[in-house]
Amino acid sequence: MKSKFARILLAIAVTFTFSAFAQTGSAATPTTAAALPAAPSSAAATTTPVPNTGTKVGAINIEGAIFNCNEGRRDMETLQKKFEPKQTELKGQNDELEALKKQMSTQGDKLNDDAKASLQKSIESKQKLFDRAVQDAQEDFGNQQQEVAGRILQKMAPVIVKYAQENGFGMVIDTSKPWPQSPILMAGEGVDITKPVIDLYNTQSGVPAPSASGTTAPKPVTPKAPASTMPKPTTPKPSEPKQ
Repeated sequence: MKSKFARILLAIAVTFTFSAFAQTGSAATPTTAAALPAAPSSAAATTTPVPNTGTKVGAINIEGAIFNCNEGRRDMETLQKKFEPKQTELKGQNDELEALKKQMSTQGDKLNDDAKASLQKSIESKQKLFDRAVQDAQEDFGNQQQEVAGRILQKMAPVIVKYAQENGFGMVIDTSKPWPQSPILMAGEGVDITKPVIDLYNTQSGVPAPSASGTTAPKPVTPKAPASTMPKPTTPKPSEPKQ
């Protein structure tokens, strides 16, 4: 149960749920793979055909660009801190549930039928409440994360288009999702424009880089776990998109 709880909490606070990004097509960038939820209105103009004389094909990890730019790192750090009380609350519920299960395991055969039935009923009731609380927290966190991503994408989309045009790219593909989740089988580092786009966006946004000593500064592609009692995940390398 503990390992299951750890995975659940990581899904809430660390392992950001990008699956919703693939639910809708991105109206902001010329991608064929994962996209953010509802197409931002201010980015809609990028769907209008623009002059393009480039012949090169570029690749960008949209998720990595959004959450590793200074603004994305700052906003996700704020969101993680906001959910720390919920993490603590869920951990308390889980500890209480584990204590009851341990009691059932070690003392169940010594209890009379009524006491054993009462304990089992309490475990089942608390389990349902816990599962529902986890589901609600996951949905709430995911929705707020998508709001952050959508807002940043509205401003980042024109930067991607501008960079591509100025550097001779006639097509830019999104590598946020690995094949076969996306039609992109592979994209070498030589065509990746994620870092230069991040650098260009950081300059344009004017948002300073988070302190190097911060405990929640993220690494590509997923943020680092906040300093708390929660277990920390293994952060994948930039070349290994999150499954």
